[in-house]
Amino acid sequence: MSVFQKLVLASGSPRRIELLGQAGIEPDRLLPAHVDETPMRSEHPRSLARRLSRSKAEKAHTVLRDKKEHEGAFVLAADTVVAVGRQIMPKAEMLDEASQCLRMLSGRAHRVFTGLCLITPGDNVRQRVVETRVRFKRISPDEMEAYLASGEWRGKAGGYAIQGLAGTFVVRLVGSYPNVVGLPLYETVSLLTGEGFNVHINWLSGGARP
Repeated sequence: MSVFQKLVLASGSPRRIELLGQAGIEPDRLLPAHVDETPMRSEHPRSLARRLSRSKAEKAHTVLRDKKEHEGAFVLAADTVVAVGRQIMPKAEMLDEASQCLRMLSGRAHRVFTGLCLITPGDNVRQRVVETRVRFKRISPDEMEAYLASGEWRGKAGGYAIQGLAGTFVVRLVGSYPNVVGLPLYETVSLLTGEGFNVHINWLSGGARP
């Protein structure tokens, strides 16, 4: 298979771009796919992550369908959901949302689900959902106030970013750490290589694109 394979990431997330870079993968195009992320009635967090990742991949794939320069591209999408039991935490945009999330997570265990969806050049759809369990310490009022003031929570599922200041709240983590950041690397690379995408070509060239 040609080394000039193309990968389109249906996201503009700096975290996901950095994680792909850690694996030696540089997307040829970023195509953020905005979809309605409202959970369906009684929808399980795992099912939501799976559904949204597929919706994003399909939307990006549709946009690219008639674009010659991206003919034969792989399309990768991901969506991360944070939940306490079956209760899905929002992606906090307002201060009160972030405060409510942190109060809910304080001193408790929660789960982080990331849905992955890959659409191949042959229009095959491959999906996985990865789960990580995280437990937070009991967050003091002073810590809560300081973290909210930092603004790191903005736009983050569950109102926190584990790769930042909130990493100090983590007592225990079982599973994939990059999954909590936003993209489980092992599963992403396995998905790509399983469908014939040459993930390791850049490793052989010292990280340079062919």
